[in-house]
Amino acid sequence: MDAVKENAVIAKPREWITQVKEGWRNVVAEMQKVTWPSRNEVVGTTTVVLVTTVVFAVFLWVCDWGFGNGILWLLKRFGAS
Repeated sequence: MDAVKENAVIAKPREWITQVKEGWRNVVAEMQKVTWPSRNEVVGTTTVVLVTTVVFAVFLWVCDWGFGNGILWLLKRFGAS
């Protein structure tokens, strides 16, 4: 193996490690710029999500129950056993 190929093989991992370090520094710098929500904001949005989920769950349950009973009524009405 000549010296140029050997240096290229060694340079690749060093280049990769340098890129990872630089990427990590960029991540840390960006995370310091983030504006984190306050506890009240988190509690408020979580409450909205939970209430909305319950409302939609009840709505879908009522629709399912209604359609199921409607289909059973149709089957009984038109002679299916």
